[in-house]
Amino acid sequence: MKPIFRYILVVFAVATLLTACGYRNPYYYSGPNRSIYVKTWPNRTNILLLDSKLYQSLIKWYQKAGSLKITKDKEGADYILAGEIVSINLPSLTYSGTNTTTEVNIRLKVRYILKDLKTEKVLIEVPSETWTEEYKVSANASETRDNATEALEIIVDELSQKI
Repeated sequence: MKPIFRYILVVFAVATLLTACGYRNPYYYSGPNRSIYVKTWPNRTNILLLDSKLYQSLIKWYQKAGSLKITKDKEGADYILAGEIVSINLPSLTYSGTNTTTEVNIRLKVRYILKDLKTEKVLIEVPSETWTEEYKVSANASETRDNATEALEIIVDELSQKI
């Protein structure tokens, strides 16, 4: 068999396998069109604007769902998502030989509830959930602050994606 025919056969086989594998996009919602009202979560921590960052991240992920329409009016919504940023903790993780911290864990504790407003049925209720992300501590305070901010952004994005 000539090399060009082998190449075409391989491309055809791969294309056939990929289209028949049953892959689907997990972020695609194919149910009836629904609307969701997302409340701004109270922020019980000392991190300013953390509630705003979480709200914006939640909105971004729900907009990716397609059929779930974000609404600013609670009365017209099918679902409501409410929650609270309970606490943030920064325990040291590892120490160097000079007994100084080299890594810190950010632990963000939240609670939330997703409720169907039409039936008053609670769809998801999480009374306490802790998210952890580690970051490096540097001799440079600005670099350490940037590392902590990046770790917190990772937590917010992963939490939003899960909900």
